[in-house]
Amino acid sequence: MRNASKGEQHPSFIDFISAFLSANSYRLNLVPISPDFIFNCGGLSVAFIFVTNWDCNNVASIFNRVQKLKTQFSRFYVVIALPTKEKIDSFTQSYFKFGMVIGKPTFVPVMDLEMGFEKMVKIAHSSGVYKQERIEEKLKAEVSSSILILH
Repeated sequence: MRNASKGEQHPSFIDFISAFLSANSYRLNLVPISPDFIFNCGGLSVAFIFVTNWDCNNVASIFNRVQKLKTQFSRFYVVIALPTKEKIDSFTQSYFKFGMVIGKPTFVPVMDLEMGFEKMVKIAHSSGVYKQERIEEKLKAEVSSSILILH
């Protein structure tokens, strides 16, 4: 977790993060990094920006940070807590205003902080499992064999 991110959060949320990670066999380390979180699962690093407070009047700094980091990490996600319709509308307008491309990086809107953190852990875990079990190779082999059968 990024040092600056810890300072921006309520202590009870930091306690939740630490307990949730411990329960799922992860460890919380505070480091001076650009993304808010980097999970290493199965030898695969997955980076996240976690926007816990969407400020409709200060969106440029968020999107500038996203633009910078998306070139540095191949597996990069932006999780945003958007609890109100006003914030959802603001995010949607800003997303297109700042020229974001769908899926590059993937934005994950959530209703609350706990849900956002759980999504990050699930995304990181599934990415690690995907790599460890070589699912991509298995899918490619299956597609190739299906194509051969058709010919």
